[in-house]
Amino acid sequence: MKTAYEQSKELIRRVTPAMSYGSGDLREWQVSAKEKLAWLLGMEKFQKVDPNFCVEYQKKIEGATEIRFTFQSETGYYVPCHLLLPDGIKNPPLMICLQGHSKGMHISLGRPKFEGDEKSINSGDRDFCVRAVKEGFATIALEQRNFGECGGDETGRPNCFESTMTALLMGRTTIGERVWDVSRLIDVVEAEFSDQIDIHNICCMGNSGGGTATAYIAALEDRIVLAMPSCAMCTFKDSIGAMKHCSCNYVPHIAEYFDMNDLMAMAYPKYYVQVSGIEDPIFPLFGAEQVFEKGKQAYESQEKGNRCTMVKGNGGHRFYADDAWPVVHQYLKKTE
Repeated sequence: MKTAYEQSKELIRRVTPAMSYGSGDLREWQVSAKEKLAWLLGMEKFQKVDPNFCVEYQKKIEGATEIRFTFQSETGYYVPCHLLLPDGIKNPPLMICLQGHSKGMHISLGRPKFEGDEKSINSGDRDFCVRAVKEGFATIALEQRNFGECGGDETGRPNCFESTMTALLMGRTTIGERVWDVSRLIDVVEAEFSDQIDIHNICCMGNSGGGTATAYIAALEDRIVLAMPSCAMCTFKDSIGAMKHCSCNYVPHIAEYFDMNDLMAMAYPKYYVQVSGIEDPIFPLFGAEQVFEKGKQAYESQEKGNRCTMVKGNGGHRFYADDAWPVVHQYLKKTE
């Protein structure tokens, strides 16, 4: 006799997404697809408010100037961020860095706080902001909801379950909340830092849960020019629908309409760098390759189709900086 979970996994393997892109006018499909995705995420539940932007401090660090600031993304909810401006570069491109299920944005900054942080940073290229500055980018570490300063527990571990379940009761999703925060961050960047950053070259990256957020942001946020989701792109039936994952990955009904290749198709014409570990146990390579190939077909149906690359890292669930960053530079040179 099957368990209930076995029954659910069998059912998701049979699902054919009703709005998945197959052929035809991609741009026309994107309009209805983005509208449906925004509804699934609960984006209509959010309202813009005064950001109440506040710089908490500014200081010089090695190779950059650091600005710690906060802003209000919805009534009563404030998002902490760190902006690093590299020395000697006028109006650099910006990389928004989103940590995955770690203990917070301090990992992106390469600043261990809790036991195990050093290993997490050093064994997985997770100090995204440090590397981005070395690559000539301005970079922002944004604390995602339920992580670090925005919801981690006393040991630093992320704490998504209660927040995600409560959000679902109101037609919201954690992924939608994270997408909203990044979009409001871009509003702040445009208003407060346009004289220090090239606001026409805003990019977004993240690993694992940060990669998932990056994929959804790229699907809906037109001001992003390049997206680099890492160890997050995989068919639903082979990843979050096949094994235990954090509750924050789940969007009600989404598998009935889309798979992750559709998020990539919605992102066109953005440059797209999909990073996958060949031994990633929770976003398996065979499912990641299926997502990329279908997404690539959508890209190649357009005049500017040569804008997506799959980077395969020789290892597991982590980022692969040396493999991925050259692709970023190759693409952004085309915009100069």
